[in-house]
Amino acid sequence: MKQKRILILRPDRIGDVVLSTPIPREIKKAFPNSFVAMYLRSYTKDIYVNNPYVDNIIINDYQGKKISDFFEKVKELRKYNFTHALMLLPTEYNNWLIFFAGIKNRIGVGHKFYQFISGAKSVSRNKYIPLRHEADYCMDLARKMGVETDNLEAEIHLTKEEKQKSSEIKKSLLNGKRHLIGVHISSGNSAPNWKEDNYIELIKLLNSQNDIQVVVTDNIISDSMKKLGVEFPNEKKSLRESIVNLSSLDYLISASTGPMHMAAALKVKTVSLFCPLTACSPKLWGPMGNESEIILPKENYCQTKCPGDPKKCSFDEDGGLEPQQVARKILELISKN
Repeated sequence: MKQKRILILRPDRIGDVVLSTPIPREIKKAFPNSFVAMYLRSYTKDIYVNNPYVDNIIINDYQGKKISDFFEKVKELRKYNFTHALMLLPTEYNNWLIFFAGIKNRIGVGHKFYQFISGAKSVSRNKYIPLRHEADYCMDLARKMGVETDNLEAEIHLTKEEKQKSSEIKKSLLNGKRHLIGVHISSGNSAPNWKEDNYIELIKLLNSQNDIQVVVTDNIISDSMKKLGVEFPNEKKSLRESIVNLSSLDYLISASTGPMHMAAALKVKTVSLFCPLTACSPKLWGPMGNESEIILPKENYCQTKCPGDPKKCSFDEDGGLEPQQVARKILELISKN
């Protein structure tokens, strides 16, 4: 049987890339002799470093800028003799890239005109009815080429040295305490999120507990946060260094954001603030592969208090999410373990 040589395209943000990690694993299970390459932006490639199911990582940071860059990338892709391409992020640029690269079996999402005229196959999300997880929708492309699986567990693979470094980080930060809890404040405006004052109040509540040590996992934090003494070492870390830092945690508290997905892929427990509206729903964007707790506003909060754009919501109106509520949930989870 001819070897399947598969290119998976996900030049997207951190969370989206993490949720693609089940695909190469399940492809390798279905087709053990296959060659699998990931097509990513440079700033997300660290998510796939040391991944045993990926044979190569191809970087493209120049989409749409110069026609010469386009054909240079076409030339590069042709060298691999790919037989299949899974376009998880449907763009006209990527569609024509894999077309001119001579990849015979091309699968994308939706029914774009450029996919139709280029002869690409497609899978439909059926207007998100019924609502499934983003990782499940992405796996549909692999299912289209014969992969049969419901395993959507996200994974990030650390080296032996990185695992040792993670243990050392945890030991140095705990200061004799038992539980290391990370708080990630930012969300890149990708979902509803608290204002900083709420996170500061939460950190103070948690740090008042004798057995809890809190650290803030953002690369850059405000002076107000610095005064709390909750910084991770090495400000402005690389993504891989951030991944190792996250792996040292017992829990991560955050809104729906990329670091939440990285933590889940590292099997770190997560407590996440979510909005129930479809575009931001935990059914679509919840963490995959770990023990997780989702905290939602009270029923009907979003219908009555939403500012019109969920990404502008900070859960601050009456009936929203309060720091005391999240602190209670963490203490409840710790008491069970």
